[in-house]
Amino acid sequence: MKQFWVTFFGSIVGVVVGSVLTVVLAIFLIAGMVGSAVQNAQGQRASMPGGDIILEVDLRETRLDQPTRSPFAFTNPLSTTEIVQTLQRAETDSSVRGVIVRASEFGMAPAQAEELHRAFASFLDSGKPVIAHAQGFEGTSVTGYFAVSGASQIWLQDTASFSATGLSTETPFLGGTFEQFGIQPEFVQFYEYKNAANTYTQTDYTDAHREATLSFLGSIYDTAIATAAADRGVETSRMNTLIMSGPYSAEQAQQAGLVDSLGHVAGARQAALEAAGVETILTIEDYVRRSPPAAPARNRPVIALISGQGAIVTGQGDPGFGGSDLIGGDQMSAAIQAAADDTSVRAIVLRVDTGGGSAIASDQIWDAVVRAREAGKPVVVSMGTAAASGGYYISAPANLIYANATTLTGSIGMLSGKLVIDEALGRVGLNIEPLYVGGDYTLAYSSQTEWTEEQRATFYEMAEDVYEDFTERVAEGRGLPLSRVQEIARGRVWTGAQAQELGLVDRIGGLRDAIDGARELAGISADERVSIRSFPAQPTPLEAFQELFGISAQSAQAAARFNALMELPEVRAALAAREQSQTQGMRLVMPDEAPR
Repeated sequence: MKQFWVTFFGSIVGVVVGSVLTVVLAIFLIAGMVGSAVQNAQGQRASMPGGDIILEVDLRETRLDQPTRSPFAFTNPLSTTEIVQTLQRAETDSSVRGVIVRASEFGMAPAQAEELHRAFASFLDSGKPVIAHAQGFEGTSVTGYFAVSGASQIWLQDTASFSATGLSTETPFLGGTFEQFGIQPEFVQFYEYKNAANTYTQTDYTDAHREATLSFLGSIYDTAIATAAADRGVETSRMNTLIMSGPYSAEQAQQAGLVDSLGHVAGARQAALEAAGVETILTIEDYVRRSPPAAPARNRPVIALISGQGAIVTGQGDPGFGGSDLIGGDQMSAAIQAAADDTSVRAIVLRVDTGGGSAIASDQIWDAVVRAREAGKPVVVSMGTAAASGGYYISAPANLIYANATTLTGSIGMLSGKLVIDEALGRVGLNIEPLYVGGDYTLAYSSQTEWTEEQRATFYEMAEDVYEDFTERVAEGRGLPLSRVQEIARGRVWTGAQAQELGLVDRIGGLRDAIDGARELAGISADERVSIRSFPAQPTPLEAFQELFGISAQSAQAAARFNALMELPEVRAALAAREQSQTQGMRLVMPDEAPR
């Protein structure tokens, strides 16, 4: 008994001491970040190095599609769209003589690879070289190679391998696990291809789920192979055979024509410096910090850029302390309205990167897009890695939709439901007993009770109404017969290339292409300079911190303590299941099956 009390009080003391240390460390951390934010806000940047430079872009770092609104944004590498826009600026900067790319060894999101590939190609067209170096294509995904296959030279470390042989995805199925623990999933899905809930209800792929997944994987693979073949000057069939026949040693990859030179990154850098006749390599992040884009000129026509990434939710969608970016229905619709009301704005570009979310919030943003068009402002959508389900819902009414060939889109359908965990809790002696007053539907979202027949029927009718609204919105926005939309919808995920063939996407291209499309619709000539203005304006680090400190010290302490824990795969899976069990309302989401 004595040992019990020693252990008990020792644990309490440990928790108290750990909490105090956490708070102290958090204070120092935040103070340092605030200091850095203030320094950036005051414009205290180092001057550009003298002479010409080569930019280095490191694709081994994980990057978001768009700049985050998090107060810690200044600690992140540039996002995909920022790299695209910075390389565009560097094309006409006489001090930038070339680019060296550190290729990703293990693959990346296909549409991210495609958009960066396109940006490097444009930079090459300006007459400046792009040299890529890989410390191996060690993962089996072709996407790391896809991103750099068009480089002037591709270097491979001579002790590494070329193992990029295809494309894959892995889907966890928890149906058997839930059965063992007594958890009962109850979902309504429209229709057989709307398979995001399959991870909770099934133990393996359904026929429809397998068919759709292999279809979009094949489409992405075909795009990557055809692009690499054109880049390397070989037939597509030849490139396909080369990739499928791997892996290769570095020497074998060079002999096959997949890479040009062997050596370490120091050798590639030296070769780039000598070819460009310069002495300095600068990371693209340092280039932006030391030579920030000029402020938009007031006398130029304005194209509004409205960005959104992450799940679609009602409200503002503020990420809070350490949270992921969200698309808030209130925030995005207000941004679209502000751009529509601004007399200097000639057109709106909506950059979308989301797998969906709330049907209510999606419809709110849809309405804002329609209102902007009615106000005479053309709206062009640029799809990032994904613009599916709710992401497609908000895109459908645009004048023009651009997608990368490898963007995941469509998923026109809906699902909603819950996980009943009453039996699972009972197995560990915990009983949560619900009580209610009012109608029989009151406990429809309770995780303690299964649906009654009446509740299920009512829930199905409500979900069917959402599906009908969704398909009608798409038919109206895309100018397609409703019967045709219902035929190609059914919750199926398509790539951008497939979606274009179906009429769901207008053109294949990235952000720069979408801006050109907006210029075209607004009647702005190709040689007239425009200003790209973000709505709302991207907050400075200091402004983001000021917004952040609306939270309590207790919240900050808890976030710091559990941040590492929340990143564990098993915890993330559990939280996703919990979210499904607690989310009330209809949801428009695609399956979380990111190919790499």
